[in-house]
Amino acid sequence: MQNYKEHFKLNFHLAFPVMLSQLGHVLVGTADSMMVGRLGALPLAGVSLGNVIFHVLLTFGIGLSYGSTPLIAAADGAGDHKRIGKILINSFIINFLSSILLTLVVFFSADILFTVNQPEEVVELAIPFLEIITLSLIPLMLFQTFRQFMEGLSMTKAAMWISVFSNLLNIGLNYLLIFGKFGFEPMGLLGAAWATLISRIVMAIIIIVYFLMSSKFQLYRSSIDFKNWNFHGYSRILKIGVPAAFQYIIEVGAFSAAVIMMGWLGTNMIAAHQIAINLAAITYMMASGLASAATIRVGNQLGKNDIPNLKRAVSSILMMVVFFMFVNACIFVIFRNFLPTLYVDEPEVILQASILLILAALFQVSDGIQVVCIGALRGLEDTLVPTFYILLAYLGIGLPIGYLLGFVFHLDGVGIWIGLLVGLTFVATTLFFRFKKLSAKLVLK
Repeated sequence: MQNYKEHFKLNFHLAFPVMLSQLGHVLVGTADSMMVGRLGALPLAGVSLGNVIFHVLLTFGIGLSYGSTPLIAAADGAGDHKRIGKILINSFIINFLSSILLTLVVFFSADILFTVNQPEEVVELAIPFLEIITLSLIPLMLFQTFRQFMEGLSMTKAAMWISVFSNLLNIGLNYLLIFGKFGFEPMGLLGAAWATLISRIVMAIIIIVYFLMSSKFQLYRSSIDFKNWNFHGYSRILKIGVPAAFQYIIEVGAFSAAVIMMGWLGTNMIAAHQIAINLAAITYMMASGLASAATIRVGNQLGKNDIPNLKRAVSSILMMVVFFMFVNACIFVIFRNFLPTLYVDEPEVILQASILLILAALFQVSDGIQVVCIGALRGLEDTLVPTFYILLAYLGIGLPIGYLLGFVFHLDGVGIWIGLLVGLTFVATTLFFRFKKLSAKLVLK
């Protein structure tokens, strides 16, 4: 038990700053939703639809950036500083090029939203909002490059403080630009989009300057040379990052598909779904901080060839995430009627959101277990099989059940969310046993 206490302390030291950093990505959307929600259900629905599409791209990009973290953690455990510099260069090139590609995808395909049976007035608001926030992918992916580099070295605090500052800046800019304060022209939901873009540009600049100026990274800066780019390093990152990106995009895509189905039920259901899913995303991102700690710990212990502590590290993180998500579930149930009022003041939307929060509470523990297991398996560089499980869970089980219950058995939004609950529970179970199986095969070299 004393060994586990040490693991709990180290896990928290690693995970808490990552939690706040991860939370920063969601809180940008949360601040947008809360502040735009004061303009009414229609602008909130527009932000919801725009954010749904953007978060598919965002999570793909973030998942891709995760490809470098276990490699850097393993190299750090083995004391190979030169290899860390090579990984950073390859990661920088991959992340920058992917952000350009993802941005172009949105600009050339945004009009597809008119073909997915959504209210036309919602789509007309969503597209310009989406196009502006999509530009923020480029600075965000640059930020992610250096953030994942630092996390792989178990240095997690810098990204946390930069994320906190960026979010405060975003909220301040939202106030100025959405509502037109202090002489600014009121821009409505487009003000929220511009605030997001500006705050993320500032975030990228700060972390790059920190990397270039801090003495902590002198050893790694001296080994950086763009000539170090090579296909092997590129392919190793992509071997982890691409499946990780698809894991996230499948999950986010499933919840995005749920939004599309909610849109078939009307604007109020979209708004209610946005509130409930936004709150669930906050707890998920905080749990993913523990998942990042799992990736770092597993990669680092593999580099040190310390298999017993690898297993204890993951077991302790699973204990922590179960407790954390159970507390969140209780909060969702107890405050289900209050939390929606932070977003809107329309009674019908509040009622629907309070019902969905009960279902969100039911899948909290499953959500926490599955994201930690994904992180632990990523540390083992095992990503292909987990991707298959996630694909099966959402596309083969969760969404079909949600459609069946929602539209055949007429449970509406509740039925759709029950499907998501079943999918999350399936993937949590399969990934847990996948890690147990692989970790049992690890042997000391």
